[in-house]
Amino acid sequence: MIDETQIIEHLLAHPDFFTRHPDALEALQLPHETGSAISLVERQVSVLRERNLEMRQRLNNLLTTARENDKLFEKTKRLVLTLIEANSLGAVVDALFHSLQADYDVQFHNLLLLGDAGTLPASNARVVGVDEAHQHIGSLLRSNRAICGVLRREELRFLFGADADRIGSVAAVPLCHGRVFGILAIGNSDPNHYRSSMGTLFLSYLAEVLNRTCPRLLH
Repeated sequence: MIDETQIIEHLLAHPDFFTRHPDALEALQLPHETGSAISLVERQVSVLRERNLEMRQRLNNLLTTARENDKLFEKTKRLVLTLIEANSLGAVVDALFHSLQADYDVQFHNLLLLGDAGTLPASNARVVGVDEAHQHIGSLLRSNRAICGVLRREELRFLFGADADRIGSVAAVPLCHGRVFGILAIGNSDPNHYRSSMGTLFLSYLAEVLNRTCPRLLH
């Protein structure tokens, strides 16, 4: 007795079976969702249409992602060029803050520089003492890499001041040129916005740019 597996194997081995037996193809009927019956050809056409729609949706998603990546690249290029061309610490900080808010929709941001406020050039960055910084955010400064996630309340207050209670998650990266000279921190009210599992490529790249532009302007 022939079972279903043998039938399937035979049809797969002879894809021209229904070409040689068109009457058998026309006689086949498949149940439809509405309860009526449809022919195999109609079913194949329906499947092909569904697959075509799925492929078009995937293509549209790829095109949308490509356009978003192009926009992100242009924004990043514009920011990097502005930072490189800046001739003062104040200009660097202003350009950075403006771009983070206007181009990347960052809700909260701050740049902390380690040192003496009396000796560093004026800017919108917050200047804190080295010892004080290590006391409050020492683990962040020693990490030597970008981190994302939920911080302790003490760390939030030190990084964001009065905005600390409004921040649910943070992405931060130490700035280093021979030694740590600052930290860039961005925050969001959503605790899940910056997660420990997310990539930090952009923030790390931005830190590399700041590591090369800021030191020459700190004196």
